[in-house]
Amino acid sequence: MRKRIVFILFAVCIMSTMQAQNALKKDYDEQINPMSQIDAALVQAKEKGKFVVCQVGGNWCPWCLRFADFITNDSTISQLIDDHFVYIHVNYDPHADNKEQQELAAEMMKRLNNPARFGFPVFVILDENGRVLHIQDSSFLEEGKGYDKTKVIRFFKNWTPKAVPTFAP
Repeated sequence: MRKRIVFILFAVCIMSTMQAQNALKKDYDEQINPMSQIDAALVQAKEKGKFVVCQVGGNWCPWCLRFADFITNDSTISQLIDDHFVYIHVNYDPHADNKEQQELAAEMMKRLNNPARFGFPVFVILDENGRVLHIQDSSFLEEGKGYDKTKVIRFFKNWTPKAVPTFAP
């Protein structure tokens, strides 16, 4: 009996170690002011002639982390993004304890035209002036328990600055 308990504990330890090694990277900076983050990305976009993609979500969202991992590990998609976009992970905490964080989150959602209505992650494409061009519901990019490469590439290609010429209002 004792050997069996030791064996079970050993197996649990090994499985825990394997899961920790396969854990997805947490891409959302929970300390950064999302409004400042968006403003900084817009400066870069204007300088480089790109659009901004805000991947709104958080480290609490497994689908958000899966998407970040998916695009990082696919060289075709990551190159497409690098060529046309300033890509940022905008942290949104729907359960913020702090009133200041709640107000900042509400302000950020208002600025991005309330993308939370689509669930998370949600992608907001901004032109170089910060105008919302498109809000993408991520469920249309999913396939099974992950994302579909063809759908993701199509999404990004359809929202490049070349594909969507913008005009000053």
